[in-house]
Amino acid sequence: MPSNQSPLGALPARFRRPRVLVVGCGDVGTRVARRLLPRVRVLALVRSAANAARLRALGVTPLAGDLDAPASLQRLAGLAPRVLHLAPPPGAAPQDARTRALLRALARRGAPQALVYGSTTGVYGDCAGALVHETRPIHPQTIRAQARAAAEAEVRGFGRAVGARVGILRIPGIYAPDRAGGARERLLKGTPVLAAADDVYTGHIHADDLARACVLALWRGRPQRVVNAGDDSRLKMGEYYELAADLYGLPRPPRVNRATASDSLSPLMLSFMGESRRIDNTRLKRELRLRLRYPGPDTGLLS
Repeated sequence: MPSNQSPLGALPARFRRPRVLVVGCGDVGTRVARRLLPRVRVLALVRSAANAARLRALGVTPLAGDLDAPASLQRLAGLAPRVLHLAPPPGAAPQDARTRALLRALARRGAPQALVYGSTTGVYGDCAGALVHETRPIHPQTIRAQARAAAEAEVRGFGRAVGARVGILRIPGIYAPDRAGGARERLLKGTPVLAAADDVYTGHIHADDLARACVLALWRGRPQRVVNAGDDSRLKMGEYYELAADLYGLPRPPRVNRATASDSLSPLMLSFMGESRRIDNTRLKRELRLRLRYPGPDTGLLS
């Protein structure tokens, strides 16, 4: 089958309108839903009436529930043979009670055939700029990465216990021109980046390519498989924002050395700047057969 053909096209006719449950239907989840509709019936867990109305207008079936209230999740059991879990862990804790609650609900009746979990390349920790393959042992160094690593373990254990085909996408920085909190907003604020001597490698993926990867993983992913969901770029963080500035016609961000960075950057941003890695995406392209529409930010920051 050609690499750019939809995986749904290869399914028997009786499976042409399967169900997919999206948990964490924010920006990326909504992009996934748009790709699947109308050939797939998309269900999404929602907490607010406003979000339910937004998704219903797209053709998604909203399901009221809250990952922080496990009793509200009972109706999810057996609803869909494929589940995409994109919800972040709660708060500043090294565990993910939300993922544990979701998996317990799904296991109550008719566990899904396939479950894809959106994790983070942050689970690798600082790799000193090395090229990172999925076989590299993880070493999460921040609380949020530790929670993602714990969720990965929960998901893989679930797959083994119930016989579900579990896939994990380790996702780097997500960008798109229409995505909130993107490079343009940061450039307009004049937020600095590290000096070239202190700069770190950081991975990226366009939100639309990530949505396509999620769909492919639901149908093509191998059992218990981890896939790095990054593009082909090998940029340092400062280079990424300078590229964005040039493309948007904005001033390049000021550079600061690491010793003084804490004077102008948030602790969260400083934590990102404390880790350097280049992401290998061979599995993404070879196993999921994703042909990147945006191989790097030079092609994606304006699209």
